[in-house]
Amino acid sequence: MSKQTIYNVGIYVRLSQEDMRAGESLSIENQKLILTKYVTEQGWNTYDIYVDDGFSGTDFNRPGVTRLLEDAKTGKINLIIVKDLSRFGRNYIQVGQYIDYIFPTYNIRFIALSDNVDTANKDTSAMDMMPIVNLFNEWHAASTSKKIRAVVEANAKSGKYRTTFAPYGYVKGDDENRLPVVDEPAASVVRRIFEMRSQGVSPYHIAEKLNDEKIPIPSDYLYAKLGKPNPRRTTHLWSAGVIRQIVRNPTYLGHLVQMKTTTVSYKNHKTVKKDPSEWVIIYNTHEPLVSQEIWDKCREVEESVSQGKKTKTGFVAPLSGLMFCADCGEKMRLGWNNTTNGSKKKPRKYVRHNFNCGRYNRQGKQGCPSHYIKMNDINALILADIRSMAALVLEDEEAARKQFLSKKEQINSKQTAEEQKRLHDGQYRLSELEKLIPSIYEDKVLGKIPEDMCVNLLEKYQAEQKTLSEEVERLEAKLNAVKQDESDVEEFIRRLKKYTDVQELTREMCLELIEYITVDEYAKDRPREIHIYYKLLEKPLPHKKFLEVGNGNESEKTA
Repeated sequence: MSKQTIYNVGIYVRLSQEDMRAGESLSIENQKLILTKYVTEQGWNTYDIYVDDGFSGTDFNRPGVTRLLEDAKTGKINLIIVKDLSRFGRNYIQVGQYIDYIFPTYNIRFIALSDNVDTANKDTSAMDMMPIVNLFNEWHAASTSKKIRAVVEANAKSGKYRTTFAPYGYVKGDDENRLPVVDEPAASVVRRIFEMRSQGVSPYHIAEKLNDEKIPIPSDYLYAKLGKPNPRRTTHLWSAGVIRQIVRNPTYLGHLVQMKTTTVSYKNHKTVKKDPSEWVIIYNTHEPLVSQEIWDKCREVEESVSQGKKTKTGFVAPLSGLMFCADCGEKMRLGWNNTTNGSKKKPRKYVRHNFNCGRYNRQGKQGCPSHYIKMNDINALILADIRSMAALVLEDEEAARKQFLSKKEQINSKQTAEEQKRLHDGQYRLSELEKLIPSIYEDKVLGKIPEDMCVNLLEKYQAEQKTLSEEVERLEAKLNAVKQDESDVEEFIRRLKKYTDVQELTREMCLELIEYITVDEYAKDRPREIHIYYKLLEKPLPHKKFLEVGNGNESEKTA
């Protein structure tokens, strides 16, 4: 026993949401009553009572425990008392670290009353059993967490809608599962947003248009319906971020999508996004606001390299953002020349648009040579190529299919036996790591390895697991891409059929068919090379077209 007889005591009490089910025995007031009575009986001085109500014991980032430890380190208290070890925490490693290392460093005595743990009496059976008790407390937290997750997942799989408010465009229904019900006029706004995005309009420009039309933002609309002022801090303006949230929400397809996020573990409560393959999806539970076709178009627009910048007059060129300099790789920027036409007495001014390398525009020929090309000429070239492929499909669809598949097969020939072996080896090693990591904890508890070795091995295995998981995921995606060849070609053919009689290149057409385009250096005395990289046909085998320049006019020349 320490010779010190005067103790300034910090009483710590905690109750989690799960503990509330245990009833009054674990309540905050019950803990306070037991501990203050014990401190009084011992003749000690209660400095303060530190409370964490509604906090999990697996996480030590709690306000009450943070204040308790700060007062202990500054000498305001020299004894910490809790009802039992689980009140202080349910994290085996951290509880042991505080009791065995940190508290002794600051001469802090620690008592867990119900467990008979008192660090002033080292040679007791309770102190010998303390590591086992801490391990059991952590197991209890893990077990409880699993049960709660199972209940939440079961509710999601049974179709119960777990949300406070339905997404903008819906309201929660009155049925047993509270499924979304269409809410006009918000639903019509959602449909417009999807339609504009599918046509290549950027989230910023969509928000700009909605703001110009004075359409209330979702939170303003919600609280106006409730007859309450909006309590959220907001500018009351639509933003690109809100538009992105809407066009990425699969609820608008008529499907109930839940369990999209989780926590890192029962110890780490940081929220992380789950892989879409782990989402709980129940299809066709309510009326959709958008079709699958519109949804897919929006996904393609988001994956496109194009941002579709507007000119000062609000014009967006069909190929805006899709053209790149073949030499430096920068985007081709849309420019214009003010040109006069008509008779001398009645001249007419009009704008002639053109594209050029962005670096050349900024730095001149020292940065990159000119890649000047008229917008009308490149538009005509792309339109002619699309129409020629569409005509080939109409003339002999089977021959076109074989031609497209042949291109895909050449690309996929890069999938080597070595990569197959790496995938197999990676999957096998991951299965080994899933067994090794839990065994490290068991060896530590049984005293087979020291704590520092346990930590080092865990860090090593977990780092290896993360790297391997990423590599396996990449290889699996590559293998799965091979299986998509036929469906990709069928989809490309389906899209081409829509443009057999088209007379003008449109923004929607470009976003639907073209991945990107590269343009060769401008020169008057030689043909120019234009590469068109089509979606679904992949990038390594582009179509090639040549532009021959003569008398300042570009015209198409067959390769």
